[in-house]
Amino acid sequence: MMKILSKNKKAYHDYEILTDYEAGLVLQGPEVKSIKEGKCNLKGSYLDCTENAAWIKDMHVSRYSSSHSAEHDPLRKRKLLLHKNEIAKIQGKISEKGITAVPLEIYLKKNIIKVKIGICKGRKLHDKRQVLKKRAQDLEIRKSLKRYNG
Repeated sequence: MMKILSKNKKAYHDYEILTDYEAGLVLQGPEVKSIKEGKCNLKGSYLDCTENAAWIKDMHVSRYSSSHSAEHDPLRKRKLLLHKNEIAKIQGKISEKGITAVPLEIYLKKNIIKVKIGICKGRKLHDKRQVLKKRAQDLEIRKSLKRYNG
């Protein structure tokens, strides 16, 4: 069972997700508690691959309220735990023009914090409008089917 702690709704709107990966996240003690309280924001965050490591940049994790540590950088870069071949695949994909890697969700899996990473392609404005129109149509269809099926 997975409990979603944070979701990057803006990424689902702005990008077309081609593939996704699951990764672990290297965190400090108070950060874990803060994320479990849901005090993190993925909006505007992205992945950066250097040599044999992948990093999440611009992910905001608020300071844990009961933490005694005065030093806390909410926007520090955090290392992802991935296999070397997965890092190589991601690095190969994001080197292509128009492709980027974005964290989509942070969730608990067997009491371990995981990140869902999406390999994404940016959407144009007309594509975004089409997606919103299709969602509205699907919602209407579901409502009418629910009405008729009781």
